[in-house]
Amino acid sequence: MTILIVDDNQVNLFLIEKILKRAGYEDYLSFLSAREMFEYLQIDSPHPVERPADLILMDIMMPEIDGIVACQKLQETPHTRDIPVIFVTALEDSNKVAEALDVGGMDYVMKPINKTELLARIRVVLRLKYEKDWHKKQDEIIRNELELSMQVQTSLLSEPVNDSRLKIKASYLPANTLAGDMYYWHKIDENRYAVILLDMMGHGISASLVCMFISSVLRDLIRVNPDPEHVIRELNRWMGSLNNRKQPIPHYFTAIYMVIDSGKKTIEYVNAGHPSGYAFIDGHQLAELKSTTWAVGFFETIDVEKKVITYEDSAQLLLFTDGVPETAEKNGLAEVDRLKEAASADWGNILEQEPIDLLLSGEQQTVADDDMCVVLIRAT
Repeated sequence: MTILIVDDNQVNLFLIEKILKRAGYEDYLSFLSAREMFEYLQIDSPHPVERPADLILMDIMMPEIDGIVACQKLQETPHTRDIPVIFVTALEDSNKVAEALDVGGMDYVMKPINKTELLARIRVVLRLKYEKDWHKKQDEIIRNELELSMQVQTSLLSEPVNDSRLKIKASYLPANTLAGDMYYWHKIDENRYAVILLDMMGHGISASLVCMFISSVLRDLIRVNPDPEHVIRELNRWMGSLNNRKQPIPHYFTAIYMVIDSGKKTIEYVNAGHPSGYAFIDGHQLAELKSTTWAVGFFETIDVEKKVITYEDSAQLLLFTDGVPETAEKNGLAEVDRLKEAASADWGNILEQEPIDLLLSGEQQTVADDDMCVVLIRAT
C-alpha cells in the first residue's frame, strides 16, 4: 500500500511522514508540488503504471498547481481517478473546502494536524477504497462471465443456409449482453429442414440459461421426431419440468416452429403464442402465420394444432420476435403494414443483407428496448 503526500512546506511533509511511520504506514512518498506528483503518477503517459497509489494526502494552497486543480486532473485521468484524496489544509474558508470536495476529494483534515483525527480519516478512506476495489473486481469477473456466456449462447445459433432450394438468414440484436431470443434450424434429410424462432420470457441470465436448455432439448427432439405438433408438445412438457421446481415466476416462451419440405412443397408449422409471421406464396399470395396454441410452458398441457401451407414455385417467410413490431411502433411506424410490405418485397439475394434492415433503419434499431430477431426464409 502506497500513500502519496503533497505539500509545498517541507515541515508539513516531515510531520505527516512521522505520523504515518509511527502508525505503521511504511510505504509513502513525499512531493513538494503537484507537478512532481503528476510525474510520478505518469499522468500524461500512454503507458502508466498500474496501481500507482492507494491514497493521496494533499494540501489545497500550493504554488503553480493548487490542490483543487490537481484533484480535478486526477479525476480526469483514467488510471488515477479511483485514488482517494484527503485534503490537508489550513484554510478556514468553508466554501473553498466544499469546492475541494466537489471536485473529487474524499475528506479533509485541518492544520495544525491532529494525529488521531488524521489516522482515523485515513483508515475510513482506505476501508472505503478497499470495498470499492473489491466491488470493481467482482464487477469485472461478472462482466467476463457474461461475455463468455454470450459467446456460448451465440455459438448455439445456426449459420445461414444456402442450399439450392432453401436459403435462410437471421439478424440477432440482443438488448443486453444475454438475450431471451433464439433461432435454430436443422437439416432433417435431403428435402426437409426444421426451423424454430422463439422468444423466452424476460431478459438476462435466467432467460438465456433457459434458452440454452431448450436448445439442447430441441436438438434431440428434432432428431427423434421433427413433426411440429410433437416438438411443441414435448417442449411444453420439458418447460413444465422446470416450472415444477417451486420457483416464484414460471418460465415460458413463444415460438414458431416449422418443417419446410422442398420436395413436397409444403410448410408445416405451429405458432405457440408468437407474433404472426408472414409467408409470401408464389409471388402473389400473402399468408399470415397466426398463433395456433398457447405459449410453451404457460400451462401444464396445451392443445397443439398444426397448420400446412403449400406452394408451387416459391415461398418466402418473414419471422420475427415481438421486439421488432414494438420498436416499429415506438418509431411511429404502422408495424403491421410495414411487416406485410417487407414480407412481399423482392428480397434479392437474402444472404447478402441483414434481415432486420428490411424492417427498421439503423437508427431505429439502436433505440430498441427489447431483444430483436428477424429470420428470412426462401424456399423454391
